[in-house]
Amino acid sequence: MYRVLLVEDDPRLAELVTEYLSGYEFSVDLVTRGDAALEHFKTAAPDIVVLDLMLPGLDGMVVCRQIRDVSDVPILILTAREDTYDEVSGLEQGADDFVNKPVQPRVLLARLRALLRRTQTKTTTDTRVLEFGALRIMTSDRSVTWRGQPCVLSNTEYKLLLVLAEASGRVLSRDELLKKMRGIEFDGLDRSIDNCISKLRRKFDDAMSEKIKTVWGEGYLFSPSAWN
Repeated sequence: MYRVLLVEDDPRLAELVTEYLSGYEFSVDLVTRGDAALEHFKTAAPDIVVLDLMLPGLDGMVVCRQIRDVSDVPILILTAREDTYDEVSGLEQGADDFVNKPVQPRVLLARLRALLRRTQTKTTTDTRVLEFGALRIMTSDRSVTWRGQPCVLSNTEYKLLLVLAEASGRVLSRDELLKKMRGIEFDGLDRSIDNCISKLRRKFDDAMSEKIKTVWGEGYLFSPSAWN
């Protein structure tokens, strides 16, 4: 059984989704307010999140960002808009997929299964230690130290730093970075990678972009010799 956290304030839709998914390999926990979602997420430890955007208490985009900062769990957003605004904004906040309302239960089920297949946790334990000058990344507990001091990173920041460090000395395009981090392709509009790069640079005193270089027209380069 997979555990789904459904954050939805429409009672009819919540009942429809809960009843349909419960007939398959899912159990559903329902939260009806955005401001209660993160706390419930921490206690319920779901395998996947289905998140409405228009919620009482706290906007769904904010909820998406809060969850992404603490977890890699797949997040599927429900949106009533047909333009790309919600999709672009959601990708920037860390969402993995979208389903338009009104929801077709069979489509939702297929999307959830696809996300879970794509993000299944590997059974092997990653115990590597990556060191570059004063930077130390320990994959076993996902901790980072910089110049001997712990560096607090969000979940997304840690993942991006690790992907860049693993490809040290090689330029990675935004498309490659998004695929490695979230399994999605760059659509030319998503700015989440650029925003996260900016945050990493501030945390590692990289104002001159020497540690994480921008290669115009190509992507980003982790420079191993600059981390002193």
